[in-house]
Amino acid sequence: MSDRERADADEEGERPEPTGAVDIDEATATGEATPEDVPVWDDDYVERVSGRLLHNFDLENGRTVAGESFTLYGRMEIESRKQLFHAALNYANHGSTEHLFVARRDGVGVADLEAYVEWAHELADEWIDADEEHFSTDFTVALVVPRIPGAVRAFVEGFKDRTLIRYGYYGHYEVNLVVVAPEREEVVTSRATDLDRAFDLWSSPDEEESSGLLGRFL
Repeated sequence: MSDRERADADEEGERPEPTGAVDIDEATATGEATPEDVPVWDDDYVERVSGRLLHNFDLENGRTVAGESFTLYGRMEIESRKQLFHAALNYANHGSTEHLFVARRDGVGVADLEAYVEWAHELADEWIDADEEHFSTDFTVALVVPRIPGAVRAFVEGFKDRTLIRYGYYGHYEVNLVVVAPEREEVVTSRATDLDRAFDLWSSPDEEESSGLLGRFL
């Protein structure tokens, strides 16, 4: 991939329509049966988070990517298309993908987050097939830690990193950050993601209105 151009402003273009519902599902959290092919985590907190993700993401338990180890990896894909009179006559197809990487760490600093951001950019160069049908790819790194230092909170709250591919002609990709301290019931996310709802297990899903995962695509 070449001609990387970063921009805070959204590029113009068609917004994808989802092929299926992707609002965060609370099925597992509310006691409904978990599909047999969903992994199980020994980490109780991560296991409960997976219950909020499993109907939207394909999940893996334990994965090492480009030298970094994660306890949970998730992938979600959304496709959009326009059609003329019949589904077989379609055009303007676009695809959006989200990669979610979750790791538990003993602590985190701003330098650690900056290193993950650079890691995500290198991964984007390897993983994205840049062409006219690519609309967006998100790389979200979520760290589960004992506490969230003030400097980390400030860094994450102000963080936004979007890269245009071929000046937006091949879409864009975005790096997102999530830091959560479940024992302290604290979570902070970067501006372009709303995954805090999946990690905020101590609040009722009905307490706040959320745009859901589609908020980044619509």
